[in-house]
Amino acid sequence: MKVLLINGSPHKEGCTYTALKEVADTLEKNGIETEFMYLGVKPIAGCIACGSCQKTGKCFVDDKVNELLSMLPELDGIVIGSPVYYAGASGQLTAFLDRAFFAGGGKFDGKLGAAVVSCRRGGASAAFDQLNKYFTMNSMPVVASQYWNQVHGFTPDDVRQDLEGLQTMRTLGNNMAWLLKCIDLGRKNGVQFPDGEEKILTNFIR
Repeated sequence: MKVLLINGSPHKEGCTYTALKEVADTLEKNGIETEFMYLGVKPIAGCIACGSCQKTGKCFVDDKVNELLSMLPELDGIVIGSPVYYAGASGQLTAFLDRAFFAGGGKFDGKLGAAVVSCRRGGASAAFDQLNKYFTMNSMPVVASQYWNQVHGFTPDDVRQDLEGLQTMRTLGNNMAWLLKCIDLGRKNGVQFPDGEEKILTNFIR
């Protein structure tokens, strides 16, 4: 079983990474393979609604979005981490996720999802809510912890002093590992993810 942790901060080993690393270490202790994806500091294009992904299964802009899409068959869970900017996720990460989830379509179905946010002081719950919406509209069971998945601090050292925040990350890792093992056991006993209906799109103006 494998979980991908996406670092949506421009700082490769900053506060967001520090929180994600706590989750990853806990998953590894539970026998779950982990891998990090760092989005880097180069601009990431937003979705231009060209629709080509609906025909090809990948995004017209060939960057880390397509890298993620190619990895999906081997992934059982995804943890998305972001710094909090103006009570929201980073613009770079938002552009990445908009394109990935639109182009990926049903490829995310059934995979576990969790969001982690890092803030200096406020805005964490709004950013956390924003990220969870990607999971809840793509048939991804959301993994919970003992509190909202957030850490506080201006530097990685600050985050390491947020003992409650780090404990929340470890609880998240343990809960995700437990759910992955439950799902794996279910599959081995014939319990499969339910088949979805053909999607119905309803416009409010007729």
